[in-house]
Amino acid sequence: MPTVAGVDSSTQSCKVVVCDADTGKILHRGRAAHPDATEVDPGAWWRALREAGDGLLEHVDAVAVAGQQHGLVTLDAAGQPVRDALLWNDTRSARAAADLVDELGGPEKWAEAVGTVPVAALTVAKLRWLAEHEPERADRTARVLLPHDWLTWQLCGGPGSAAEPVTDRGDASGTGYWSPAHGAYRHDLLSRAFDGRTPQLPRVLGPLEVAGRTPHGALVAAGTGDNMGAALGLGIEPGDVVISLGTSGTAFALSDHPTSDPTGAVAGFADATGRYLPLVCTLNAARVLSSTARMLDITLDGLGPLARKAEPGAGGLVFLPYLGGERTPNLPDAAGSLMGLRKANMHPPNLARAAVEGMLCNLADALDRLRAQDVSARRVLIIGGAAKAPAVGEIAAEIFGTPVTVPEPEEYVALGAARQAAWALAGTPEPPHWPLAAARQVTAPSDDTAGRRIRAAYAEARSMVYG
Repeated sequence: MPTVAGVDSSTQSCKVVVCDADTGKILHRGRAAHPDATEVDPGAWWRALREAGDGLLEHVDAVAVAGQQHGLVTLDAAGQPVRDALLWNDTRSARAAADLVDELGGPEKWAEAVGTVPVAALTVAKLRWLAEHEPERADRTARVLLPHDWLTWQLCGGPGSAAEPVTDRGDASGTGYWSPAHGAYRHDLLSRAFDGRTPQLPRVLGPLEVAGRTPHGALVAAGTGDNMGAALGLGIEPGDVVISLGTSGTAFALSDHPTSDPTGAVAGFADATGRYLPLVCTLNAARVLSSTARMLDITLDGLGPLARKAEPGAGGLVFLPYLGGERTPNLPDAAGSLMGLRKANMHPPNLARAAVEGMLCNLADALDRLRAQDVSARRVLIIGGAAKAPAVGEIAAEIFGTPVTVPEPEEYVALGAARQAAWALAGTPEPPHWPLAAARQVTAPSDDTAGRRIRAAYAEARSMVYG
């Protein structure tokens, strides 16, 4: 029985699953923590991967890595990190992103060029920040990789080996200097961002191309970004929209055509299968619930039942959930706001409900942005740590005004990486069919009045604070 491993190297941790290559059944699991920071030594990711995969990766037939998108890994001529990697959630590059948008002639030009308008999270903005604030380190940068690229290279031997650094079209599409529509790097945009410097970039592999082999002989597939990995793990089709409630919140869908949103809200990404993955990202999702639970001095598991005790609308409380700045809407310096406080509504159940509603209203706006790009949304799936509470699915159906599918909690990013590894191992035209785990179905209320009222109050509060 051939076996494959999938790696999810996320912001918070590294997860490894080993699966039966034919059925997708999970046979073994591993996990290791990552440092809690917005800039991290790439070596910490490699140590975590080896810890999570200890005793597992030596015995599989193929492996693939799905990693957090956008992170900037800068290497010198010897292939060693020049500095700690800047992660997607490091917002110091917000001013650099705005400058790049202006220099090219506005957001429409960027959307046309690479399908995505630069914001603080994108690699291209982090390169500009590095050029402006750490020019000596920028001068030493001979090669630029993404987190998943770097880990894939380590699996294949890394610096000093014959292995070539590679990436895939899904992760490359999140850099701001690779065009999904044309399938090519925009070296002119890279050079513009990096003040004339032209570091080497990884070769972009197709969905079935192989990156190399591990020292134990396992095939190493191309790998991809974490959102592309989740799409593969869930087996989504056109018409499906995934709302992922992890550290960040994302709304993404599979599309047969590239998208180009001049407002910058929808990132026109590619996926890991040769198609496209338009995506809206927020910086704040599960952290909204965990932070609220901490403030209420309850467990995260206790927040959902507490929220259920409040009526829709949380007694008039409105929570703008921008706890770490925000990417969509583009408010990198924002803070969270709790509005509508009155003596009568200042009770823990209302606060718990307001936190859930605020998180989901932000994602409902993201869903609207996808629809505005001609992306079909016949089915909504909710995944991620914050989806575990039944109250979240129930409130989501109310706010989205659509039925919601909540698959059983699973490591879908790691599963997607494993499915990609199985696909590369088999060499078949399509990925292997792996059945989706059991899912809970939540029907939308027959009367959408409450959902519309919640969203209207949220929109009014946001306008009052941010215009």
